[in-house]
Amino acid sequence: MKIALGAFARSGIESEFGSSLPEAVHAALCHYCGKLAAGRPPLMPPAFLVGGGSPTEETLDLAVEPEIEATLAREAQARGLPLDRLAGHTVLVYLAELDFIGATSRAA
Repeated sequence: MKIALGAFARSGIESEFGSSLPEAVHAALCHYCGKLAAGRPPLMPPAFLVGGGSPTEETLDLAVEPEIEATLAREAQARGLPLDRLAGHTVLVYLAELDFIGATSRAA
């Protein structure tokens, strides 16, 4: 699965989790899908995600479980977003929620 990560999202993951970028992004995707499954919709993606990418954006190719990808694909379609942009949004939501509850594990 392709995930569009801007510099801000990547920097947030790296500062909170060190070099474990794929694992942290996977956790963000699972967390977002878990909220959807529980009937607790996460923060809506901002409207600007519908447009083109950022010049500092990179694409991470990550293997995820088929049910995770299917859930995110349905959500992306419902929101009118490309899947890679919604996936990138999950990272920012995850970081914000971890910061809010003070549960991040800062990198050494």
